[in-house]
Amino acid sequence: MTDRASLLSLTRFSPARRRLLRATSAVTALALLTTLAGPAVTLADEAKKEGGDITFLIDSLGDTWIPNNSAISSFQGHIWGHVADKLLYVDANGKVNPWIAERWEQNADATQFTLHLKPGVTFSDGTALDAAAVVANLDIWYAGRKAEGINPIGLFPKTYDHAEAVDAATVTVSFKKPTLGFIPTLGYHGSILISPKTLALPASEQADLSKTSGSGPYVVESWKEGDHVTLAKRKDYNWGPAAVGHTGPAFLDTITYKLVSEPSLRVASVQSGQADVAYNASPQELSSLKDEGFTVATPRYLGFVNGLAINTKLAPYDDVKVRQALQAGINRQEIIDTVYTPDWKLATSFIQSNVPGATDHSDLLAYDPAKAEKLLDAAGWVKGADGVRTKDGKPLLLTLHSNPYLAASKSIDELIAQQLGKIGWKVAIRAYDVVTFGEKVKFGGAAVPAYEVTRSFIDAGTVAGILTNANNGENWFALDDRDPVINDLRDGIAGAGTIEARAPLLDKLQAYVLEQGYFIPRTQIVQRLYVQSPALKGEVYNGVAYASYYTATKSEVGQ
Repeated sequence: MTDRASLLSLTRFSPARRRLLRATSAVTALALLTTLAGPAVTLADEAKKEGGDITFLIDSLGDTWIPNNSAISSFQGHIWGHVADKLLYVDANGKVNPWIAERWEQNADATQFTLHLKPGVTFSDGTALDAAAVVANLDIWYAGRKAEGINPIGLFPKTYDHAEAVDAATVTVSFKKPTLGFIPTLGYHGSILISPKTLALPASEQADLSKTSGSGPYVVESWKEGDHVTLAKRKDYNWGPAAVGHTGPAFLDTITYKLVSEPSLRVASVQSGQADVAYNASPQELSSLKDEGFTVATPRYLGFVNGLAINTKLAPYDDVKVRQALQAGINRQEIIDTVYTPDWKLATSFIQSNVPGATDHSDLLAYDPAKAEKLLDAAGWVKGADGVRTKDGKPLLLTLHSNPYLAASKSIDELIAQQLGKIGWKVAIRAYDVVTFGEKVKFGGAAVPAYEVTRSFIDAGTVAGILTNANNGENWFALDDRDPVINDLRDGIAGAGTIEARAPLLDKLQAYVLEQGYFIPRTQIVQRLYVQSPALKGEVYNGVAYASYYTATKSEVGQ
């Protein structure tokens, strides 16, 4: 079935649409009655908030529904954000707020934390979300069950030792070393609370989304692999984070995430009223869509900027001069001016400027093609008559693998290829779909000189631990243990007992990584783009830029 036919079959005269019409008629009748009666207008206003069904068009739903995955895809995160809760809520500015954990304390050296849980919370299967359930989740976030294909969470602290249920509402969590990043990471989009009954299932059954029980405001009503996921409101939900201004049941009845691969069709469907939200529209369309009255959101998440992690084991990128030339040879302002809109910002570090602990190193990212040429000359790369530099008979090559999670990635790669071509690089571009990209493109892979990063995190302190291979880190630059400077900074950041002690070390780490050309920023990232019907209002964007429709309401257009 084509995207268009499939979309029409979902939205035209569907039961959800009929429920919406009935709800709208009821609200209209109630409004008329209360107007005649006089005093109860506020009840009618509240009634207008209730009900409604929305359709969210998305370009992928990821490759597995096992809830404990090493890195939840940016597509799956939309569903988990409505089906499951988190211990803490982190807003778009990185502020940590209570949620399932009502309050918490830590000891003086940040090696032990005590979490106090909200009473009365249950998973959709009826299991209590108590201290024992939290311990079960913490244990699997840290260790997974790798032999079964259930992975640990990639950014969960590697220093975790154990957790203990003191009583039904109290959990103590102990670490082998100071771990300041633990509390913020409880708001990360991978740290989702799942029923112990689900966690006990084998991986093959956990991959069946209908068998997953969370404590969130919605449950899975239906799903079909590669087609759609429909969520239905949980009417007994009453423990939302106070920071979003609402704690009771959601207002919308259902949310359907529908797979539609063509960006233009996703947008056209919202324009025609067949759908309510289009995900990942082309950046160039956003201005005209705003002019047409549609809501356009470009939230920045907390995390890394969009950029390239360089493989230092792969020649010629084992040479610092070549990496530094690459850093100076990219015109980042031209990327924003050509590919994006003023909603995008220049990178000032290799982490987003809205992350607590980020510092401004714009001077290290200045476009300086003359400097780049001199560095390549000094490294022995000679420009030939065709403009391509060679050394020992080999051309200066760079292969870019466009990231399928970022709509404009290939366009940026094409522009960078032009910019670097003027300096002497020969650039090849390869593009894969989400699944193939995950299989073929790896940090430090033998044939991957530059890995394009689009990655969120909550706490800057987790950054140092994943850049190298210490404590099962991800070893982004294939340095192993070869750089004592980055190793010392990593250990200092990991061992800091206070934010004040950690801050100067984070600043030095950011400067050093950029100076060495280990990471080549492109722009601050807006990975998740939303085009939305003006009838849909009240959504909230969290610290990793996911749209939550828990607080959203839908009216008829024109109301």
